[in-house]
Amino acid sequence: MKKSSKVLFVLLLALILSVGAYAFADSNTVAASQAGDGEGAISGYAISDVHYTLNATNPGLIDSVSFTISPAVTAATVVKIKLVDSGSTWYTCTPGAGTSVSCPTTGADVLSADMLRVVAAN
Repeated sequence: MKKSSKVLFVLLLALILSVGAYAFADSNTVAASQAGDGEGAISGYAISDVHYTLNATNPGLIDSVSFTISPAVTAATVVKIKLVDSGSTWYTCTPGAGTSVSCPTTGADVLSADMLRVVAAN
């Protein structure tokens, strides 16, 4: 009789644990969404007519950089420039009418400027 009581106790314990585990199981609700994968061509921009405006008081500083970008950009186009290859400073530009872009760079050092990198995205 002792052996069957032990077996019954083990079965009862297993039943209680399985019901307990089921009670703590939760479900995740995930809202419907869209996802996709694809490809498309990325066309570049051509930069020309670059003009550096030096500071009137200290010509060792660049106050702004302006240039022509083609094709034309809109006010929603994000345009940034970088002047120092090893630096981390990016200047935010303002697209003008059509193809003109102006980038205030107040404080940029002429001696440190060793490149002009333009990044534009629409």
